[in-house]
Amino acid sequence: MQFSNSFEVSLPPEQAWPLLMNVEAIVPCMPGAELIEKIDERTFKGKVSVKLGPVGLAFICDANFEEVDDEARTAVIKASGADAKGRGSAMASIDFRCQPCAAGSKILITTDLELSGAVAQYGRGVGLIQKVANQIIGQFARNLEARIAHDKEYGESPQATPEQLATPSPKAVPAVSQGIAGAAAPASGDYAQGYREGFSTGFAAGHAAGYAAAAALLAKGRMPPAAPGAAPAYPAAKPIGGISLMFSSLWTTIRGWFSSR
Repeated sequence: MQFSNSFEVSLPPEQAWPLLMNVEAIVPCMPGAELIEKIDERTFKGKVSVKLGPVGLAFICDANFEEVDDEARTAVIKASGADAKGRGSAMASIDFRCQPCAAGSKILITTDLELSGAVAQYGRGVGLIQKVANQIIGQFARNLEARIAHDKEYGESPQATPEQLATPSPKAVPAVSQGIAGAAAPASGDYAQGYREGFSTGFAAGHAAGYAAAAALLAKGRMPPAAPGAAPAYPAAKPIGGISLMFSSLWTTIRGWFSSR
């Protein structure tokens, strides 16, 4: 089955495209998605969870960018995966392109999806699959905009890599260039290099610990407190729930009955 989606991003194409190519940055914005391993710049493993009523499906996927044209800003992703409980498998070819629009950039997505096994029964019909995709893309677009606003507020590049994010931004960490009051500036190049490496390592470890603590609080339904001037943890998106989707689809059908009379 084939279906299409689109969404807009409040960044010009020259900024939106690198962000979309940054797997680590966009996966937390995708409802129910989790990056398990990045094998190289174009190949990665992930987990995608979708709830359809009482049934929770979790696909372990292998995906790779089969085609990437940075000049034309188009790409094709091939993905395949199987449900963790053996209820079926899925294969997808996802073609997406980025073009300018009044808001900044418009992302056009065309998906060819093939389901097999029992999982094909849960998503029977193109209409239901399209509705699920619409909800997921809609939530993804909102999460991505929130991520862009978050990064702008704290002086981080929207398409920054995890290594770049480990470097403290001016707003996130107080300046340490003045050193300890009354202490002389280090004269040794080796000492200065060691200080820089130690600071970077310590900051990265603290950053990871903070994210882990925040995730634990969010799992309990509590919002983590933010230190003054520090960027709050950015939580991963939750899976789309199938119960709300079922009722919205039913309501759409009922409205169609009465509007046709």
